[in-house]
Amino acid sequence: MGRDDLFITVPRFFRCPISLDVMKSPVILSTGVTYDRASIQRWLDTGNNTCPATMQVLPTKDFVPNRNLQRLIQIWSDSVHHRLHSASNSVPSQDEIKLLVKDIETKKDMDRCCFDALSKFICFAEESEENREFLAKLEGFVPMIVDFLGDNKKSIDFLEQVVKVIDMIFINIGDYKQLMTLFSKKKNLDSLSSLLIVLQRGRKVHSRIGSVRIVESIAMDAESKLLIADKDGILSELVKSIALETDSRLIEASLSCLIAISKAKRVKVKLVADLKIIPALRNILAAEPNTGVSSSITEKALKLLETVSSCREGRMEMCNEVGCVEAVVQKVLKVSAETTEHAVTILWSLCYLFRDVKAKEAVTKSNGLAKLLLLMQSNCSPTVRQMATDLLKIFRVNSKSCFYSYETKTTHIMPF
Repeated sequence: MGRDDLFITVPRFFRCPISLDVMKSPVILSTGVTYDRASIQRWLDTGNNTCPATMQVLPTKDFVPNRNLQRLIQIWSDSVHHRLHSASNSVPSQDEIKLLVKDIETKKDMDRCCFDALSKFICFAEESEENREFLAKLEGFVPMIVDFLGDNKKSIDFLEQVVKVIDMIFINIGDYKQLMTLFSKKKNLDSLSSLLIVLQRGRKVHSRIGSVRIVESIAMDAESKLLIADKDGILSELVKSIALETDSRLIEASLSCLIAISKAKRVKVKLVADLKIIPALRNILAAEPNTGVSSSITEKALKLLETVSSCREGRMEMCNEVGCVEAVVQKVLKVSAETTEHAVTILWSLCYLFRDVKAKEAVTKSNGLAKLLLLMQSNCSPTVRQMATDLLKIFRVNSKSCFYSYETKTTHIMPF
């Protein structure tokens, strides 16, 4: 933090025991002590094999992200920023906002004028839902903001401010049509470059999340989806953003965006063959509970896996990726009804529709048939029930199968 923040009291457990700075990426060592990732990595890289705080010898040098603490630090940081921002900026009136928009069109010193105006727009929008709707409907405001984003030579601070305004005003109130129309114009194609810059270099996680949400919001038809997918760097950055060490909110936003833009076959093939998305999705599904993977993230990961399984390359990669099919099987009857439906659809695609031998072996070894039999008893949808029935048929489940021991007590669940 800067000099203006010196009066802010930092909670002791937000500081790294090594650097004594607020942790940016807290991770837990095997001793249970949390450090900032960069600090503990430097300690370990210099040949140390002990925990700096306890001096215990480490049985392993592995560490895992401390998601709960990371969220607490982010909430605290946002609240501090909001207090400082509110203390130094009085909320402008609607008339003042109108004058600001008009002034921007006539000012010669645009850079300074625009940056100051953005701060006032944010201050005004944070005040109330009514103010956000006022800005969205204000004549000339939307084209002006999109034009700001079209200048990707601006500083990262400026671009982050623009992203915050757009995300706060248009995404939160669901006004996607205006944005899509303006972004689709040829003169505003550079806006995608600016969003990519924020995603790659954004200093604040909420700015990176905002850029992803904006990209998703403008992917409303086949043409815009392909335009986004063809933009160099966007798909690769989105795939990087679903790595487990990333903030869980960014993971979820990136998964949603990838689902939205991955309808075309060539996009699916690129995700699978060039960007290796299958291992990343497998890691999410196989993650331990303490890694911060929420039910919503699991559901979206399965939805994206279902999407890429509709192409030959996706099916082949899933069957060749160690543990991928098994991870899908483990999500049947877990998390939510939607998760189960996505998982069963994937298994149906691999084993029933395309009769992949490796996939069938993986389902059998991971106790998938028992799960399918239990699914038949559950209150699942007719579509899921039919897919489960189809799968059980190809595995030839009967009294002589691996479920022979179930015959006397559970024959009521046999589907044939």
